[in-house]
Amino acid sequence: MIDSAAFRRACSKFATGITIATVTAPDGKPHGLTVNSFTSVSMTPPMVLICIDHKANVMDCFRQASAFGVSILTDQQMTASNRFATRGEDRFQATEWHAGESGAPLIDGALATFDCAVHQIVDAGDHAIVIGVVKALTTAEGRPLLYWGSSYQSLA
Repeated sequence: MIDSAAFRRACSKFATGITIATVTAPDGKPHGLTVNSFTSVSMTPPMVLICIDHKANVMDCFRQASAFGVSILTDQQMTASNRFATRGEDRFQATEWHAGESGAPLIDGALATFDCAVHQIVDAGDHAIVIGVVKALTTAEGRPLLYWGSSYQSLA
């Protein structure tokens, strides 16, 4: 059996970008969390996926939603990444954001945003894979916020 600490250490050798995944709850309140498990799935139709721990407070909101957003963070948005990775804080109060076409929250100043319709949610181990069809997107110039070796990194 593979030790979870060894598995985490091995996975930390893969550099990833940092995103904030967002959703609007049925009561209209925005929710979100920091996610580094994000990838494109398909070009036709354009699809992306994120992975969320079943224990995440916002998981029920994603299960109930018809849309979600993903914002790829710049190297200037480390504070937002930390805020959305911390439990018990009103993450949106100190974060500039806007509603996308679907109503899903999107983080202002991001390198790219994806406004997605939920296509499928697949349970896999202790996480859910949330797959979305991209309905709208934006891109901007800047440098990405990266994560490698269990800490933030920047491009040289």
